[in-house]
Amino acid sequence: MEDLGAVPWPPEPIRTGRLVLREPETRDREAFIELLASPEVHTYLGGPRPRDELEREIPGAPGRWPGSFAVDLDGAMIGQILLRRAPGHHRPAAAGRVDLGYLFLPRAWGRGYAAEACTAALDWFAGVLPGEPVVLATQTANARSMRLAAKLGFSEVERFEAWGAEQWLGMWSPGAPSG
Repeated sequence: MEDLGAVPWPPEPIRTGRLVLREPETRDREAFIELLASPEVHTYLGGPRPRDELEREIPGAPGRWPGSFAVDLDGAMIGQILLRRAPGHHRPAAAGRVDLGYLFLPRAWGRGYAAEACTAALDWFAGVLPGEPVVLATQTANARSMRLAAKLGFSEVERFEAWGAEQWLGMWSPGAPSG
């Protein structure tokens, strides 16, 4: 996986009305494990990973690479935002583009945190790589993710079958309405 190139990392923490997007820290390890082991979080992502495996594999300061933000609410990590360039993306329309991903703990769902954090991450991205579009892929069965993509201003590029389910690919361009 290719990072974001010459983007200075880590950036200063990004503050929104309620959240802070920051570089992951050692104190986030348990929340990362909880995210990756959660059956609810991974309903549309191929299922959770075994907790004991994650405990062995996840380093003290997990997810520390350009484009990986811990989403912090009142001093505790509630989710992760990922902006990453995947040159080998499985869809030609997305190849070489930066992909937006997000995971939030179930206790943080339904409060608008994902929209707030993704909007802030996209705004940051537009400032450091002006004019570069971002893609997002999700299962069409994931109604929450489909609503979030629409709210953020992603436009459908295509639908396709992968991993035994219909997938949706959208694209966002700087200047598109988000949030």
